[in-house]
Amino acid sequence: MTREFTGWHMLAIMVVGFGIIITVNLTLAWNAVATFPGLETRNSYVVSQKFEADRAAQNALRWDMATTLSAGVLTVAITDQDGNPVQPTVTQAILGRATHTGQDETPFFSWNGTALTAPVSASEGYWNLRLQLEAPDGTPFRRRIQLSAE
Repeated sequence: MTREFTGWHMLAIMVVGFGIIITVNLTLAWNAVATFPGLETRNSYVVSQKFEADRAAQNALRWDMATTLSAGVLTVAITDQDGNPVQPTVTQAILGRATHTGQDETPFFSWNGTALTAPVSASEGYWNLRLQLEAPDGTPFRRRIQLSAE
C-alpha cells in the first residue's frame, strides 16, 4: 500500500525545515549578544580628539615589541631603536579571549633583565593582550596584541 504525498505533507516539511533554520539563527543571535564583552570606550568622540597626539607620542618612542605566550608564560620584550631593552611601567594589562570576558585575567609582570614576564593560565587558542604601559619619560603607551597559545 502506497501513501499519497499531499499538500499537508509538503506543509509539514516546510514548517519543520524553516523551524529548524529559525531556531538555529535565534540561538546563534542570543549567544552572540549574551557573550559580547562590551565597548572599548564609552565616548568615542572624546577619545578621538586626542588620538592623533597619543599615536604620535607612542610612535616617537620607536619601540619594537615581541610578545609570546607559551607554556603558561606571557613574555613581552620591548627594545628601543638601538636594540636596547626597555623596562616600562605596566599600568594595566588584561589577557583574555576576543569573544568573551569569562577567561580574562590580569597578568602580574616581573622584569627579568630583558623582558617582562608573567605566569598565566591560558589554554590553547587565540588571545588578546590589552596592555597599557608608561615609558620612563611618562609617555603612555597602549597596544592590543593578538596572541596564539600553543
